Amino acid sequence: MNRFEDLQAFVAVVETGSFTAAAERLDMAKSAISRRMASLEEGLGVQLLQRTTRRLNLTDTGRSFYERSARILADLDEAEAAVHREHGELRGQLRVALPLSFSVRHMCVPIAEFARQHPQVVFDLDLNDRRVDLVQEGADLALRIGHLSDSSLIARKLFDTRTVICASPAYIDAHGAPETPDDLSDHRCLVYGNVSTPGYWVAQDDEGKKYPVDVQATLTASSGDLLADLAANGMGVVLQPTFIAGELIKRGDLVPLLTDYHWPTTPAYAVYPPARHLSHRVRTFIDFLVEYFSGTPYWDEDCELLNARQS
Repeated sequence: MNRFEDLQAFVAVVETGSFTAAAERLDMAKSAISRRMASLEEGLGVQLLQRTTRRLNLTDTGRSFYERSARILADLDEAEAAVHREHGELRGQLRVALPLSFSVRHMCVPIAEFARQHPQVVFDLDLNDRRVDLVQEGADLALRIGHLSDSSLIARKLFDTRTVICASPAYIDAHGAPETPDDLSDHRCLVYGNVSTPGYWVAQDDEGKKYPVDVQATLTASSGDLLADLAANGMGVVLQPTFIAGELIKRGDLVPLLTDYHWPTTPAYAVYPPARHLSHRVRTFIDFLVEYFSGTPYWDEDCELLNARQS
């Protein structure tokens, strides 16, 4: 058996979570993946994976061996990339996990521009608002909006994401506008459910005093786009990131409320696992995104009804 191909099979199994998915990634038969894994474990004399009917789990030895194997394959990939760089080319696959709502609106232009600059780079994009396990799913990097709870990831900050309370003109005409954060408890509120504390909104004044509010959710959804559209159609008050609400506010479909208060600001990062050697194409793409999103985000600059102030 080819030891290099054994490593490829092992890394693919770990990162995809199954023999079937690894076979699809490597364009091999599932039986060939099984043989390579058996050959690898037999040659090493240790068990790398614990197999159950539902999933595969790494043993402690397997996790250590995976980290080294991933680095070996990444080093080879980087060596090949170095040859191409000498000829002015950047090539290979970039597997990127992206948040859905943000990326549909704001990642098309930077990805298209990067692809024009580096036509030999092939993108594999996973758009999903759920939190992706970068190792298990084989992603080179991810864009994450929010405070990072996984301290094992390496991160580079891209921008700050501001939020705004808003409602439609029709809703305000029918129900009035809240004058203080506490007034929100008397309003129909549309709540984003894909967070740890849905319906718990916190405002802050210029002096730093915080005003937490437990709002009564008229509707909860895991899609910020749906919530913004429902608010624009008069269903209630919504707390939205400006990268979603900004366009609707510019059009007059939504009106910012409680603008004397600061609402949560969360950072956005490009993150990647430390076990993965950072290839030149990944590093180049991250540098490109840092430059592209530098300064005040354009969705805040373009929204004239909002001040570009940070909380």
